[in-house]
Amino acid sequence: MKICVVGEGAISNKHLDGLANIEEAEVVSLVGGVEADTKETAEKHGIPFWTLDLDEGINQPGVEAVIIGSPTPMHAKQAIHCLKAGKHVEVEVPIADTLEDARALQAAQKDTGLVAMGGHTRRFNPSHQWIHNKIQAGELKIQQLCVQTYFFRRKNINALGNPRSWTDHLLWHHAAHTIDLFQYQAGEQANLVTAMQGPIHPELNIAMDMNIGLKVPSGPICTLSLSFNNDGPLGSWFRYICDNGTYIAVYDDLTDGKDNPIDVSKVDVSMNGFELQDREFIAAIKEGREPNASVDQLMRTMEIMHEAEQQLKAAG
Repeated sequence: MKICVVGEGAISNKHLDGLANIEEAEVVSLVGGVEADTKETAEKHGIPFWTLDLDEGINQPGVEAVIIGSPTPMHAKQAIHCLKAGKHVEVEVPIADTLEDARALQAAQKDTGLVAMGGHTRRFNPSHQWIHNKIQAGELKIQQLCVQTYFFRRKNINALGNPRSWTDHLLWHHAAHTIDLFQYQAGEQANLVTAMQGPIHPELNIAMDMNIGLKVPSGPICTLSLSFNNDGPLGSWFRYICDNGTYIAVYDDLTDGKDNPIDVSKVDVSMNGFELQDREFIAAIKEGREPNASVDQLMRTMEIMHEAEQQLKAAG
């Protein structure tokens, strides 16, 4: 399957590393925003064609699918454009930075009938898959999911330490991972949402600290703490407090509540969550089915972020 990747930054590089392990995938074009960085990324991954023009990239001969890892504000617009051009789309988190744009993307998918999937990697990390399999088998039930998502971003830089042309957001990006994951693991949509945020950064004009609470109808809750002020280890830690044990997931790794490692190497065909996510995208296209983490499945997450935003605005 010939694929166009959009974006030359950290996330797109993670997809390109994963795609290199998938025999069914061939990246034939790269669309970037910065010429020098796009050229460098294309050469690093052996991509034969690169451009700064989206239409040029997606219209290369044989391109069937597009993986979008561009800046957040461009996600929905580019995804809709690709769908209307007849291309299947996987778009990174969040699929949009407003509920209105998310609904427009959902409508475009329904109009075209093509595969439209969100890049919710947590559904595919072997650590979270191990938990999900136990829940599905009736061996575990979540009581509380406690999550810490911490970065040190007092300047507008990306995960590689380079300046950003846009501003990242705790709610309209990082919270999306946990909001979706909690509902996915609980098997229910949240019906109670609470949100609070700390002071607004004078230059970035975003809150640097935030917490979000969720509850699903059967009772389990989620407590999410987010910060761009954390001067320490960076990333996300997921503590599953269950009726039958406690488990801590950090990306593709898993331990129990006493820090004993759990072997998740046999959960799937790879230990790379990005690769597994992209494998699902390709398989859904080939099999003509809805993918895990389809745009449709992600709409409640988008609604929750919208509800949280309204609460934060009302609180001042």
